[in-house]
Amino acid sequence: MAKSSADDEELRRACEAALDGGGSKHKIVMSIRVAKSRGIWGKAGKLGRQHMAKPRVLALSTNYSSKGQRTKALLRVLKYSTGGVLEPAKLYKLKHLSKVEVVANDPSGCSFLLGFDNLRSQSVAPPQWTMRNIDDRNRFLLCILNMCKEIFGRLPKVVGIDVVEMALWAKENTTTVTNQVNAQDGPAASIMTQDDLKVTVERDLVSQAEEEDMEALLGTYVMGIGEAEAFSERLKRELQALEAANVHAILENEPLIEEIMQGLESATICVEDMDEWLSIFNVKLRHMREDIESIESRNNMLEMQSVNNKTLIEELDKLLERLRVPSEFAASLTGGSFDEARMLQNVEACEWLTGALRALEVPNLDPCYANVRAVMEKRAELEKLKTTFVRRASEFLRNYFASLVDFMISDKSYFSQRGQLKRPDHADLRYKCRTYARLLQHLKSLDKNCLGPLRKAYCHSLNLLLRREAREFANELRASTKASRNPPVWLEASAGSNQAVNNADTSTVSEAYSKMLTIFIPLLVDESSFFAHFMCFEVPALVPPGAPSANAKQNGSTGDDSNDDDLSLMDLDGNDIKPGKNSEELGTLNESLQELLEGIQEDFYAVVDWAYKIDPLRCISMHGITERYLSGQKADAAGFVRLLLDDLESRISMQFGRFVDEACHQIERNERNVRQMGVLSYIPRFAILATRMEQYIQGQSRDLVDQAYTKFVSIMFVTLEKIAQTDPKYADIVLLENYASFQNSLYDLANVVPTLAKFYHQASESYEQACTRHINMIIYYQFERLFQFARKIEDLMYTISPEEISFQLGLSKMDFRKMLKSSLSGVDKSINAMYRKLQKNLTSEELLPSLWDKCKKEFLDKYESFAQLAAKIYPNETFTSVAEMKELASM
Repeated sequence: MAKSSADDEELRRACEAALDGGGSKHKIVMSIRVAKSRGIWGKAGKLGRQHMAKPRVLALSTNYSSKGQRTKALLRVLKYSTGGVLEPAKLYKLKHLSKVEVVANDPSGCSFLLGFDNLRSQSVAPPQWTMRNIDDRNRFLLCILNMCKEIFGRLPKVVGIDVVEMALWAKENTTTVTNQVNAQDGPAASIMTQDDLKVTVERDLVSQAEEEDMEALLGTYVMGIGEAEAFSERLKRELQALEAANVHAILENEPLIEEIMQGLESATICVEDMDEWLSIFNVKLRHMREDIESIESRNNMLEMQSVNNKTLIEELDKLLERLRVPSEFAASLTGGSFDEARMLQNVEACEWLTGALRALEVPNLDPCYANVRAVMEKRAELEKLKTTFVRRASEFLRNYFASLVDFMISDKSYFSQRGQLKRPDHADLRYKCRTYARLLQHLKSLDKNCLGPLRKAYCHSLNLLLRREAREFANELRASTKASRNPPVWLEASAGSNQAVNNADTSTVSEAYSKMLTIFIPLLVDESSFFAHFMCFEVPALVPPGAPSANAKQNGSTGDDSNDDDLSLMDLDGNDIKPGKNSEELGTLNESLQELLEGIQEDFYAVVDWAYKIDPLRCISMHGITERYLSGQKADAAGFVRLLLDDLESRISMQFGRFVDEACHQIERNERNVRQMGVLSYIPRFAILATRMEQYIQGQSRDLVDQAYTKFVSIMFVTLEKIAQTDPKYADIVLLENYASFQNSLYDLANVVPTLAKFYHQASESYEQACTRHINMIIYYQFERLFQFARKIEDLMYTISPEEISFQLGLSKMDFRKMLKSSLSGVDKSINAMYRKLQKNLTSEELLPSLWDKCKKEFLDKYESFAQLAAKIYPNETFTSVAEMKELASM
């Protein structure tokens, strides 16, 4: 038999070395080679490609801790590294060992599983360990069990192997050795290692007393393998003896059994008699039960008939009450008056009629009554009453609306008159209409279709009144406003002395337009809101919550008083009506409001056109005023007032656009004039115009003005370029003078207006470009040969070296000296000639100093570049230095 790996000293030392053995506190109790594979509790381990067995070494070790006098028992798993050296792989604490299972399906019996109760996932299959033979398995498991019992005082659960069999194997393979152990070495020191014995079992799995008892028991019953038949015979004899004893006991108790049988027979006779009596009683009770059920059935039918008759009488009484028409209501509905004093009776009659009609409808009436002839006749009668009342009420209200408006129109005191502006006052009109608001609501509940003609009649009548008020107010407003008329000519070349007229104060025009909006826009919004509530439109409120009405402003009333002008409509149950978001209703309301306010915009247009004729620039302030009212009307659900303001804003923008287009035509007409020199007339006039426009800006007018600036300046610059090109000789002079004038005149405005600042920078760039072209022209006119010579040198330097340039044709030293003599002899006179030429064509004397400084700087920069080239190409030649040229230029 091959030597067990448990006896391999080299394996033990390799394990100690892998665990830093030597002087460490770990002591190897046993080490053995095993094969590791993956197994499942209670199932055979199947080997496959994914579960191939891997060589491992299991080492049992102890670690004594001086703190608390504790000994740790550890199971270490070691694996072989690439070089064949053992290295730690896993560590298990034996105190957590809960189960030892020998794989039952392994024919060799050498495979087992170790279960630990502290593993993270109990669902993961534990590793399966396979020994070389049964002895190695028993030796290893016995060592584990001994350590658990010795150190922890308990044994894990053992499955698949008999503990007694393990004890017997241990006894046969154990050499008894007495070990003297010092008390200070702890309980683990009594476990003998393989260094002392080949197989060491210090303590057995069972005690000595238990072993003796088991031997005595086995000695009693175990008769050897050859005595199985004798043992079977012995068991048969004992079974027969037991059966005989049982029969004997039964025979001894026979008298008692006979007495019991007699008692049972008498009891059976009594039970049979009792059953016969119960059958008789059951028949009698059945007959009585049938009689009682018959009596109860007849009684229930009588009671049900009585209840049904009583309920029928009550229902008929209720139905008769529903079908009765009170005489006072019938009189009001068919021929009553609609005067204010009778309105309460009319409203009560409407409420009764509405309730009666609803009571005869199926949801409120039992469906079984719907086809009863009396109900159908009464419903037809109520429908006839409804039709009659709706026709009479509608005719009265149409006439009433027309008479109210006709009365107000016939009285001139309601309107503005010569020398007196009259604010429209509709408080009395609304008060009289509010008397019939409740009636209108009932008419809507009775017949929705009747409201259409009533709304048209109201809109037609009130439209006449509103248009008359607006026309009279606008006429008197224009007549009472005193303002000087300014012609729309601002940028015309021939404007001349008329420029001073444009400075007249026309603020009263804007004030008149603002007054028109202040009076009528709130009035129109209030009328729209009143109409929506009065005519029972289910739409959101047209006036924002908390906003005072036009009449409240007029009368100077507080917020509490302004509630008197509200309808405060109630529904038929006495609750406030909450407007619903009904798009169909909103569309109908907008159509009605258009009929109500149609044509009134013409009077607003007349005021805008009148203001435009007096001062076109007042369109800017009017645009801002209109925009302010527009932003305040965003809560207007009806929309027509907002449409009116949108149309006014478009009208103002159109008129201002006409002014801008005309001014642009005035600028373009400058192009057709004879050759012009100096600053064009529209440049300074535009600065005056822009200053005036900035004074008129209000609210959201900035975009309108910025668009005008963009159009003005674009046309101005394009026209300037065209005028300059008529005479190319003086084009740069015209450009620089006009761009300079544009910057000077708009300097202050450009600091505060971003749009003008953009054009200011554009003019500045164009001015610099014109200056550069004009200065270069003057410089080249006086020193053309000098700088042409320098340009030839620069061109050749791209192709040949500087040393070879002096040998080229036309660039020799002799040519260089001739050029210097012709160009720099009398250079002071040439500089004076440049100054005189610059001064000759300028009409703006204030530009001369700055232009001359630019000219000198540009000339000296060019000369410095020439001097550097000359010193590089002609190092031995002498010519005027840059410093000398600067002194000559500054003289």
